[in-house]
Amino acid sequence: MAKDVLCEVKNCSYWASGNICSAEQIYVVSHTGSTADSTKETDCQTFEPTGR
Repeated sequence: MAKDVLCEVKNCSYWASGNICSAEQIYVVSHTGSTADSTKETDCQTFEPTGR
């Protein structure tokens, strides 16, 4: 398991100083079913904008 998860989306409520993701868990999904061939075919469903 990854020790640190990095994130550059500063308007995410889980973004922390140093581009660290502070979420307890990360949920990534594929646009193409259960597999993906590139990062463009995936999304982080953990993202939540700040202020919500």
